[in-house]
Amino acid sequence: MYISYLIIISTFAKLKFYRTNFGKFSHIKDLKNMLVKILVVDDEPYFERLILQQFRKNIRAKEYEFFFAENGKDALEKLEKSKDIDLILSDINMPVMNGLELITRLREQNAPPKSIIISAYGDMKNIRAAMNQGAYDFVTKPIDFKDLGITIKKAITDIRILRAAEEAQAKLFSIQKELLAASQIQQSILPQNFELVEHQSSFSLYAKMLPAKAVGGDFYDFFFIDDQHLGVVIGDVSGKGMPAALFMAVSRTLLRAIGMQSTDAGKCLSMTNQLLCQNNEASMFVTVFYGIIDLHNHTLSFVSAGHNPPYIIHSNQQIKCLDDNQFPALGIVEDIQFSAKTIPFEKQSTLLLFTDGLTEALNTEQIFFTEERLEAYLANATINQAETFVNNIIQEVKQFIESHPPSDDLTVLSLKREQ
Repeated sequence: MYISYLIIISTFAKLKFYRTNFGKFSHIKDLKNMLVKILVVDDEPYFERLILQQFRKNIRAKEYEFFFAENGKDALEKLEKSKDIDLILSDINMPVMNGLELITRLREQNAPPKSIIISAYGDMKNIRAAMNQGAYDFVTKPIDFKDLGITIKKAITDIRILRAAEEAQAKLFSIQKELLAASQIQQSILPQNFELVEHQSSFSLYAKMLPAKAVGGDFYDFFFIDDQHLGVVIGDVSGKGMPAALFMAVSRTLLRAIGMQSTDAGKCLSMTNQLLCQNNEASMFVTVFYGIIDLHNHTLSFVSAGHNPPYIIHSNQQIKCLDDNQFPALGIVEDIQFSAKTIPFEKQSTLLLFTDGLTEALNTEQIFFTEERLEAYLANATINQAETFVNNIIQEVKQFIESHPPSDDLTVLSLKREQ
């Protein structure tokens, strides 16, 4: 039991790590207080002094920081060294490389800084050419510095919006990476060694869990309690997303840890429920169907904690719904004593477990898949291999919902007695 509780702590810690890290980008940088770096490109030596004088208040307030270049070539070299320039204020007529060529060269770069062009009032042809090449705005000579200040502020507003969008995109990308990692962890804690059951018993088993989001609250499990008994579990946690995934990890690991100590399914759920009810401040719960197969006597002992009733499909295609022996879901009421019911598990019979993501799957017309549609499918289904059977059921649901996005997690488990 000590090792099992270590597994619980480890599993919970891994998933909690991913949930916690989602918040590290939750506060976008205060872009209103950002220092705007402006590169002024002009071959007139007096222009630098004029700029520094006109914007001295902004400089002292650390709103603007100015850099200067004598021509387009010099500007490109400075941009190569300083990748964080936000805005370029450039004359058109300059030696070596003029403003038009500079704008053209900037256009070739990925996400170049915004450019404000300065030119004579009558030079509308070059101004239009610069705007067509991607310049943000223009001011005319002689420069009205009040108008220039307004133009710069307008550009800065757009820069801030762009920065906010970049921050949001970075946040989204980070969350997507974290969710992918969390999804991989969640899938990894669900057993995939289905061949083990077939090798060690006369049964074949297969299961698949498809979360509606990156992570979900559904789970399944199977484990050998001893040489004679095989435990099979399916569960569905209330809610969706990361909270459900965390509760799912704890629920599944508790069930396995306790289940491997006893062949009494009712006792296992009683103890699991007791632990889940403790410190359950989020008031979450989980529906569970737990069955124990006696591999020698070919019986199924089962108990359902508020879960969808499974089906037994016999070799003659007769379908029996195991809708009795129902108890409340786990995590709601303490001190419930669960008890199991035992039935024969006949040769060539198949046990089908599923979550409500199957029967409550919605199509584009907002119609549920329903138990009746599932029973009609099972009545005509050919059950050969457990894997094929599960995949065919999932495919049937996907065809039913068509393009409608899944509204809930979907889990299906099939256990067939071969001999």
